[in-house]
Amino acid sequence: MTGEYSAIQVSINGGVAQVVIDNPPLNLLDATLMLDLDRFAASMSGDDDVRVIVFDSADPDFFIAHGDLTFVDDPATFTALPIAPEADQSLSPMMRLHERLRSLPQITIAKVRGLARGGGAELLSAMDMRFASLEHAGLAQMETSIAIIPGAGGTAYLPGLVGRARTLEIILGAQLIDAATAERYGWVNRAVPDAELDHVVDTLAARIAALQPGVARAAVEAVDAALESTAHGLERENELLGQLLGKPAAGRLTKAALAAGAHTRDGERHLEAILDKLA
Repeated sequence: MTGEYSAIQVSINGGVAQVVIDNPPLNLLDATLMLDLDRFAASMSGDDDVRVIVFDSADPDFFIAHGDLTFVDDPATFTALPIAPEADQSLSPMMRLHERLRSLPQITIAKVRGLARGGGAELLSAMDMRFASLEHAGLAQMETSIAIIPGAGGTAYLPGLVGRARTLEIILGAQLIDAATAERYGWVNRAVPDAELDHVVDTLAARIAALQPGVARAAVEAVDAALESTAHGLERENELLGQLLGKPAAGRLTKAALAAGAHTRDGERHLEAILDKLA
């Protein structure tokens, strides 16, 4: 699929789509990259064969440097970008792009090795999970330094990830947040040594892709419902669990787990190993 795009490289294997951002010289979130990401996301919206999307960068120094600052000279051209034309057109094109990515049926995971500021950091915040290189990753919302505020979802996404006070620190401080601090704040899931980043993310992506159909999406829907309210979360969890329990896979795998040693003292000491071998 690489030949279909100018600023990203796409490969699909085992239910996992690998998307490598490659928009030299800085991986700016410009019109070319935005349109490529939007077309890719549109192609994924009905693809049941792809269950996980991993985003990476071909540039070790920049995941996405930030949005294209030259848009300020011609805001009408930016506003007219045909991003997610079916979406709410009162939102900016970057907001529409990030919302399209955020609402994809696949699980989205970012591998962050370099820097991601502004729109690049907001794109990361729209994903389901983020893993960062301990040595090389950094995130920032630097917009207040140029007399604006984040305009691609930063003020909307960050409070749910890091809380109100830290969101204000990130936005008003406008400083680069290193990977270890981003992990402590909750902006990234984990900051891991750079040499381990591929293994950590690729292993997780493969595990998610191997789950029974519908399980990952049900988990996301239940968690998102709980963010609205605990009562709604409990109600939605109960509904989704009931749907999954009604499918043959749940009964088959539960019986297989019992046959393999679940509910025994030795089996329960190594339950994850038992569950990993179920087919």
